[in-house]
Amino acid sequence: MDPDFLNAFTQPSTLDRFLTEDIIAKGEKRKLIKPTSSNNPKLEELKLFLTEWINRTLKEEHIVVKSLEEDLYDGLVLHHLLENLGSLKLDVEKIALTEKKQRKKLSVILDVLAKCLQLEESQLKWSVESILAKDLLSTLHLLVAIAKHFEPTLALPPNVQVETITIETTSRGLKTSKAVEYITENKENIEAQSKDDAFDELFSCAPDKLDATKKALLQFVDQHVGKLGLKVKNIKSQFSDGVILLLLIGQLEGYFLNLRNFFLTPASTMEMLHNVNLALELLAEGGLLNFSVNSEDIVNGDMKAIMRVLYCLYSKYRTEEE
Repeated sequence: MDPDFLNAFTQPSTLDRFLTEDIIAKGEKRKLIKPTSSNNPKLEELKLFLTEWINRTLKEEHIVVKSLEEDLYDGLVLHHLLENLGSLKLDVEKIALTEKKQRKKLSVILDVLAKCLQLEESQLKWSVESILAKDLLSTLHLLVAIAKHFEPTLALPPNVQVETITIETTSRGLKTSKAVEYITENKENIEAQSKDDAFDELFSCAPDKLDATKKALLQFVDQHVGKLGLKVKNIKSQFSDGVILLLLIGQLEGYFLNLRNFFLTPASTMEMLHNVNLALELLAEGGLLNFSVNSEDIVNGDMKAIMRVLYCLYSKYRTEEE
């Protein structure tokens, strides 16, 4: 068994539950907040803020939420919240008592919400199963997305981040990877926000400049990884496993990456996440990454996320070369 799995769960009751209950099926992945982050004051602040916000919003309907995980999983509160905030009419029963009906209700609610938020499935940080399973991380991501969309002026506690552990069952046993994940934006970093805004505008309003930026980044990458006999033709597909990104960082920063520390030919999403997380850690330690990046976005081939990370390297080393 991976020692990180044991280290991540310092509370015996939590560990025992994972070892004795068949809650992760073979081939399934589950991302959880590490217990060391559970008592994070900023996380507690966000939970209290969201709870009070929901209760204020639904006060006239006499709905009182005490626990985000326990009170939202069946879809009832979400149903009322969306009808109240967005005047959305949902074709589902108000009260679903059985798990089958709760799953169906959540499916309808989350489908409508995804269309409202204009999010593709790969961009969602929650699912029917995770909400139904009372997963705190998924529930928080969902509520933050709802709040930001329907009440954009709401002053959510900024810079809330947690340590997570992703667990996957394989034929060889439990496999884990660790990461730091942001739940709310880091509003303390104005420079990072302006950089994000620039890329948002590039993607939405300037397709001609977008192509030119891609070309410049590709040339920059090829100039350096070409020394290793590599050729990059597609940013989206060739950076999703983290390998070329790690090799590029090594070339630019002037150090050798031990092959035992990453997967040169990753065979699963977990191995790709491991590589990407390692690359992001190296960038952060080197002072090159001063904004939050979701490693899953890169693994899923999110072009905007990949280009933002590459631009961090490009902006520093291109300037030095000139």
